[in-house]
This record gives sequence, structure tokens and C-alpha cells, in this order.
Amino acid sequence: MIKLEHVCAGYGGKRVLDNFSLTLPEGGVTVLAGPSGCGKTTLLRLLAGLETPQSGAVGGVDPKRTAVLFQEDRLLPHRTVAQHLTDVLPRQRQDELARWLAFAELTEETHYLPRQLSGGMCRRLALVRALALGGDLYLLDEPFTGIDLPRRRRLMEVLRGLDAPVVLVSHEPEVAELADHVIRLDGPPLQIK
Repeated sequence: MIKLEHVCAGYGGKRVLDNFSLTLPEGGVTVLAGPSGCGKTTLLRLLAGLETPQSGAVGGVDPKRTAVLFQEDRLLPHRTVAQHLTDVLPRQRQDELARWLAFAELTEETHYLPRQLSGGMCRRLALVRALALGGDLYLLDEPFTGIDLPRRRRLMEVLRGLDAPVVLVSHEPEVAELADHVIRLDGPPLQIK
């Protein structure tokens, strides 16, 4: 069970989380929905082990078995679409490349570099790269930025097909409508509505 108990975290004297507690659903796709700047990304970073709480505890998460998609695509400019995926797939899973390219709807762009892709294509590549990495938990920060609604729906089905819980951050109501679970947040400091 993934949970935060009485967590306090902040930056430069500003409290982003103040005695915040939350237990996440164990399966499906959970959207953390709230306005920009309320603390959703900080919450995700705490779950990923990229930030340490000033007090309180984060439990039920192994950062080494967690796949993270950041708000930025973080694509390498000199690597092709296919290489971005083969770089994260272990040798014994290289045969999955075609499947991940199909999920991203980038089968025709395998040899393209990021500069040759649209913003939405880059985002889809970054998303499937995080998914291809695998893990016991997927933490996705604004995964559908720049992606049209029909593709969002198709990608949401891919997320539902994973064998691990997916927690994604969004401030877009359309994304929350596609999820299995929605936790509505406000802040700072972060609070459940």
C-alpha cells in the first residue's frame, strides 16, 4: 500500500506539504488533479524518492522499481526514436520495441531525432520510454501535454493494461475524466479537496 503519513516538505521557507497524509488506490490509473502550483509535482517527487520529506513518512514505494515521467520530455537530441526505447529495454526485452513504437504511434518515425518530431510526438516518446522501463509503480507528471484527445484515450488504455499502479498528475479536467480514480487537490500547502 502506497501512503504518505504526516509529510511536511517545502522550498525556501515555503511549505508545499504541511502534515499531509494520503493513501493511494492499489490499482488502475489514479489522477492527482489540481491547479498549477498546488504541490502535485512535489508530491510525485516525494513518491519517486527524488525529494526527502522534512518530516513524516512515505511508504510502500521502492524508488528503484519506480518509473518516472517528468514534466519535461528529457529526450537526448542525438538519439533516434528507436534508440530512446532500446536504451531502456533490457537485452531480453528488445523484441518489445515494435509494440512500444505502436503504442506511441511512432512506427513511421523510428529513425527520427527529437528535433524532427512535433511537441506531441516528443511527449508520446517520452511517455512510452518511461513505460518501457517497467516497474512496480508509474509516476507520470503531465503525461498528455500536447497530445490530442483521441490519442490520450488510446494511451490511457495502454496505462490501464500495465501490471502496476499508475499515478499521474494533471490540471486538465479531460484527463481526470479518463481515470479510474481521481484525487482532487488544492494548495499550497497541498490538501485534498
